[in-house]
Amino acid sequence: MDFHKILKKKRIETNLSQEDLADQLNISRQSISKWENEKGYPNIETLLNISEIFNVTVDELLKGDDYLKNKIIQDSKNLKYPKWKSFFDILIFIGLIFIVAKIALFIITKITGNEISFLTGSIIYSFGPLCLMIIGAIGTDILSKKYK
Repeated sequence: MDFHKILKKKRIETNLSQEDLADQLNISRQSISKWENEKGYPNIETLLNISEIFNVTVDELLKGDDYLKNKIIQDSKNLKYPKWKSFFDILIFIGLIFIVAKIALFIITKITGNEISFLTGSIIYSFGPLCLMIIGAIGTDILSKKYK
């Protein structure tokens, strides 16, 4: 049985109007109407709340509705993607800041003639920023291919 049919059946069995159910879910009555008329689907959080209200499993709500199952799977992938994307973007940004700082230090030492020897010669100073940018770029590329 499709989600919209199960939702309507369970709502009627529990003597809830669309307005009552919407109030319990903190959404509009129109959302309930859309779902029952196959014009939309709830997000995963709302789906979990519906399963609690009607005392059924999410599996019972999803069984037979391939579109909703695929939507939930895609939504869950999209929840992970932005977090990792942000992490890799931050790595690239930090690497870029360090490279700009290195260039600024180089220019300052050439202009002033003063030698600033803070971390110069260390492997972290030499290759750290580049490594951060490479790791960030590879991570972003892998995510973009995985979540096409």
